[in-house]
Formats: sequence, structure tokens, C-alpha cells
Amino acid sequence: MGIGKPVKQALILVAGVILLAVGIALLVLPGPGLLLVLAGLLVLASEFPVVEKYVDPIRDRAMKAAEDSVSSPLRIAGSVLAGLGLLAAGIVWGFRLVPGLPLAGWSTGSSLILSGLILFALLIWSYKRVQARRAANAE
Repeated sequence: MGIGKPVKQALILVAGVILLAVGIALLVLPGPGLLLVLAGLLVLASEFPVVEKYVDPIRDRAMKAAEDSVSSPLRIAGSVLAGLGLLAAGIVWGFRLVPGLPLAGWSTGSSLILSGLILFALLIWSYKRVQARRAANAE
């Protein structure tokens, strides 16, 4: 027995809007904002065809940003340093190592650590993607 179409649409709408909202927030906060915006649009487009026209431009921008992040050793080093900085900040916030930090505790610390880990995962993914594309172009 499956769920009804209105319930399925409501669940997809909620999931898509949450991904979209978090992605928009992460455009200015540390994290993979553009990729989450893309994920939110893809979820919404699966049920609401009117959203499909926004998917390709965001996909192109997200993939370009991913490729740009590994376009030179200096950018890779900067991304790695940013990820390490996020991990370190998460530990400092989580353990409240500096007195007077705003929002100190594990809620903030864990989100910073998670952002750092996501950054590393996306960096590895981007690097592998660019290397595979370069190898294909070399053949």
C-alpha cells in the first residue's frame, strides 16, 4: 500500500524546500551551498516540472565552482586550509576552549566540523572529476 499522491507531493515539497533553504543559508555560511541548492531544486523538479528550468543553470554553476576549487595547487591548498580551519574551529567551539565564544557548545562545534568534512569530501570528489575529465581529453 503506497502513500497517496498529495502526501507524496507534500513530502517532496518539504524536503526540497528544506534543502533549498539550507543551501541558500550556506551560500554565505561555510558549507556546500550551491550543491544543496541544486539538490533542493532536483528534488522539487522531480514532482513539480515548473522548477526544471532552474536546474540546468544552477547545475552548471555548481559544477564550474567544483572544478574551479581544484584548478590549481594554490586553490587546493586554500581549500584544505579552510577545511582544517573549520575542523579546528569546531573543536574550539565544541569544547568551549576560548571563554566568551558566542553560541559555544557542540551544536555549533559539530556543525563546523561537519562543514569541514563535507568540504573535504567535495574537494576529493571535485579533484577526481577534474582528473578524469583531463584524462579523457588527453586520449
